Amino acid sequence: MDLGLSGRTAIVTGGNRGIGRCCALALAREGASVCIAARDRARLGQVAGEIAAVGGKGHGVAADLTASDACGKVVDECVGNFGGVDVLVNCAGAAQGGDVLSMSTALLEDALGLKTFSYLRMSQLVIPHMKRNGWGRIIMIAGGAGASPTRGNLPLSVSNVAILNMTRSLSDAVSADGIQVNAICPGLTNTQRARDLQQAAAAEQGVDTESILRRIGEGLPARRIAEPEEIAEVAAFLASERCSYLFGSSIYMDGGERRGTP
Repeated sequence: MDLGLSGRTAIVTGGNRGIGRCCALALAREGASVCIAARDRARLGQVAGEIAAVGGKGHGVAADLTASDACGKVVDECVGNFGGVDVLVNCAGAAQGGDVLSMSTALLEDALGLKTFSYLRMSQLVIPHMKRNGWGRIIMIAGGAGASPTRGNLPLSVSNVAILNMTRSLSDAVSADGIQVNAICPGLTNTQRARDLQQAAAAEQGVDTESILRRIGEGLPARRIAEPEEIAEVAAFLASERCSYLFGSSIYMDGGERRGTP
């Protein structure tokens, strides 16, 4: 299926690793020019090289998106290098966990500052460019924790549920301008971040992280956790011409873990 992304321009925040990296590569394979933003300059260079290797055009911007001027820098460099912005994939940031009975409110502030607030700033900055073209796609990588708070994941849950509300609010504001805003909510996904999160549990149980991840996956209806490429393929569809009537929706890619309705 031709997704109609050839000649389009995309920004992917958090594009240097994990799901963000896979989203950048998926868009590049479909013919989009991709501006990737993250803090780690060396990793950005590596991913830009991977984009070139699949025949795409990539540009890395080293930026700390907790700062509003850094968000502006990313958009300005994308426009300067590629002439505009058609697609935004917000994937920056990963909140830390902490027991709700003892955690510092600083963890909540950090989660909102890097993830939620940067998503909003980046969206606000790209929307004028999309309005001028009468077309745009904004995809929020929100995470399944927004619908599944636990004792240990409140910072992640709070930041993600705010993004889900933001998705609907932004969609209401720009749908008539030809801009679609939607969210993907992955469950545990096979990334280095997932391994880092399970290191303590693995050490405590005397097993390796692969065993922990496999056990978690076996407890899901799908009997496995997601691969980041699977998330990226759905993001590429949401970014495409073929996705023409999806507004303010949240797609759960959690192996069937979510039990709530709708």
